[in-house]
Amino acid sequence: MPLSKSEYLSDTWKGGLFTNKVVFCTGGAGTICSAQVRALVHLGADACIVGRNIEKTEKVAKDIATARPGAKVLGLGAVDVRSFDSLKSAVDRCVQELGAIDFVIAGAAGNFLASINQLSTNAFKSVMDIDVLGSYNTLKATIPHLVESAKKHRVNSKSLEPSPAGTGGRIIFVSATLHYTGTVFQGHVSVAKAGIDALSHTVALEFGPLGVTSNVIAPGPIASTEGLDRLLPSDQMEKIVKSQPLGRFGSVRDIADATVYLFADTGSYVTGQILVVDGASWRISTGAGSAGNYPDFLLSGETFQNVKGKKDAKL
Repeated sequence: MPLSKSEYLSDTWKGGLFTNKVVFCTGGAGTICSAQVRALVHLGADACIVGRNIEKTEKVAKDIATARPGAKVLGLGAVDVRSFDSLKSAVDRCVQELGAIDFVIAGAAGNFLASINQLSTNAFKSVMDIDVLGSYNTLKATIPHLVESAKKHRVNSKSLEPSPAGTGGRIIFVSATLHYTGTVFQGHVSVAKAGIDALSHTVALEFGPLGVTSNVIAPGPIASTEGLDRLLPSDQMEKIVKSQPLGRFGSVRDIADATVYLFADTGSYVTGQILVVDGASWRISTGAGSAGNYPDFLLSGETFQNVKGKKDAKL
């Protein structure tokens, strides 16, 4: 259903900021990524979101389009980020129907709770394939278009005047903070996110000379998201909220605003960075996590049961 602007975008940004720009987003039907795209669409962009679930992806695309009258938002389902050919076909269709790709958000991810003893090699590989290989495939399929966009929208290095046509040639990888301290039951995801961070840094160095910027947004605990509901015990939510440095969880608007910052003129000299949007949450983390009573849960030999997303981590 359509959302009020205050739910996904602050009043900081001027209207029309991304007029005539196109954003391509993997995992775009997810709670966080859909908010990122919705904010860009509200500010003038057209968009293409992709995912495996056809019905969900098309439905979310139609909903995002309500953010601005006349917005064009493609929802392409049956797209598997683990397959380069699948992604390349989606990218080609996006360019064919919308004209270009100026911004990319690599947000497809898979997650579930499991200790290393419980985690099979296939389960580990599944997360690597979705998160790391999926991010790489997204990069490979879109980078020619980002280079082309960057060439058209470079900042004048002498006057520092932004391009009259606005910004372009920018990619954001959605990561996490789990690997900063280490997090039990999240070894697979921690490894994957560390790989994504490293990939983004390399992109910044290799494609910076061509005008492309590459950054990471690392969300902390974001309220009303599948990830938070899946990974934190509901009976401890009040206690966990109180333990946060700012006394609250983040919102999808916090992530969307960070996205606008990096894609707008404000982010023209920001590249190769990790923008942590977590209210300093990771700095107070013990790394033990709150899923289970550490270390008693591990020592008991118990395993997580009926974990949402364990068998088929949806995009």
